[in-house]
Amino acid sequence: MSEFRPTLSRSPYGTAGEVVRNRVLRNTYWLLAISLIPTVLGAAVGMTSGLNQVMATSPGMTAIFFLIGAFGLMFAIEKNKESSLGVGLLLLFTFFMGLMLSRMLGFVLGMSNGTQLVMFAFGGTAAVFGTMATLASTVKRDLSGMAKFMFIGVVILILASLANIFLQLPALMLTISLVAIVIFSAFMLIDLQRVVNGGETNYVSATLAIYLDVYNVFSNLLAILGIFGGNRE
Repeated sequence: MSEFRPTLSRSPYGTAGEVVRNRVLRNTYWLLAISLIPTVLGAAVGMTSGLNQVMATSPGMTAIFFLIGAFGLMFAIEKNKESSLGVGLLLLFTFFMGLMLSRMLGFVLGMSNGTQLVMFAFGGTAAVFGTMATLASTVKRDLSGMAKFMFIGVVILILASLANIFLQLPALMLTISLVAIVIFSAFMLIDLQRVVNGGETNYVSATLAIYLDVYNVFSNLLAILGIFGGNRE
């Protein structure tokens, strides 16, 4: 869950700061791309093992398992972000997130047009990422001040999502997904701008933050497409 925001530090100015900024930016994009591989593998394991069906029958326990696993791994990543162990933990985290995503993927792929919906969600997420990356390079205003307000929105989303496990209100689920896409798109812009402007000096922390933004945009976009565009066989 991207309600956990890694602590970002300021980089030095001048030529040395420019070198650090370019290195962090390059490594972040590379690690972000690599992190998609264990995500896909985790989703595949979740669906082929039947774990996605188990999660679907126990949404309450799944939510608890997800929160404990996600927060635990994120805490461990931040503690070890200066070493290669941090990279390994990040890849383990993305595998875990893929496992959690298998529930939604299994539901959508069970539709006659499920593959098409997944591709639409992927394309939509790529479009959002491209837009936010462009804005991060062109917007001059420092947007980091927005993060605390976005964080409040994330907390409200978590509480609403937990409540909807019991309420099972389609309208509330749709509202949560729409608001989540807006909030995490904004977080994506903020996190990308920090890296582009040299406000983040650790590429592991940068990758973790941006990955969470991308993951949440994709999963919520997929949920909306499943609600409105899905054709059950």
